[in-house]
Amino acid sequence: MNGSTALSHRTSEVWYRWGQYVAVAAAYEAVYEIAYYLSFQQFLLTTGLRLACMLLLPSRFWPALAIGEAVPLVETAAFCANQFGMLWAILVSVPTVVLWWPLLKPLRKRWALHDASGRISMPVIIGATVSAALITATITTLALVAALSRTPEKWPVTSPTPFFFGYLLGAYLGALTVTPVILALQERYRALRQPLRVNLIWRSTLVRDMLAWVVPALAVLTCLATVTDNESIRQIIRLALLWPMVGLASRHGWHGTALGGMAASMALALTATGQLDEGALVIQALLASSLTAMLLWKARTPALEQQGVRVKRF
Repeated sequence: MNGSTALSHRTSEVWYRWGQYVAVAAAYEAVYEIAYYLSFQQFLLTTGLRLACMLLLPSRFWPALAIGEAVPLVETAAFCANQFGMLWAILVSVPTVVLWWPLLKPLRKRWALHDASGRISMPVIIGATVSAALITATITTLALVAALSRTPEKWPVTSPTPFFFGYLLGAYLGALTVTPVILALQERYRALRQPLRVNLIWRSTLVRDMLAWVVPALAVLTCLATVTDNESIRQIIRLALLWPMVGLASRHGWHGTALGGMAASMALALTATGQLDEGALVIQALLASSLTAMLLWKARTPALEQQGVRVKRF
């Protein structure tokens, strides 16, 4: 009887463990597809989603992430293989999670996401973001070259170098905006120490600032940049998209920097015209450097500590 009970218990544990893997893979696939279709060439949300999951989830779930990511990739490759070639299909079918594995596995073992005082280790996040963006830009550029080489007579002579830097910047911004936002929300949720309710969210000064002036300001500036025909004016407006992020950072520390940076990045991506808008890339490079510096600076003092008692209200 005892042997039968022990066997039943082990069987239940196996099914529970496999159920966790299936649930993680299915959930990641669903969110990944949404992020994929919302991504721009110059703002890759999938990079940020992938990095956040690989930093927060135990590494035993990484194979589940790879399976969840492979499903839509293989589907796309199967439908478009005749058009872009088998080499392209193979390259796009490889889950980027697998390519990041040799990088993030030792990084997570050697460095923690938080230091001894509980502050977020932003240099670790930035280092992982830069490395992940390089890998993403490399594999994406290789897939592009493979697709163009399938029918070179149909395409103008184009150097892959500008596309590489465009993908690099898009992957870096995508990771640098999405990943810190997820980490910030996780930190604020843990500080609540009570069930999350709508009234708690509404009472948050960060949420109110976002809704009251950050989102409206970015919406107006995005519309102005889209409708104007003067490139110089468009660049000035694009530059102004950075200021709401600065204001939010001054009031809410690195949490405000993360949320403001994500909003500014999305607004800037919406103003891009064509596959490789050089004007937008210039402002994106400025946004990336500003966001990096502000995250490193503001993370030196915990955002929750900066806000005092307000953090108890989310």
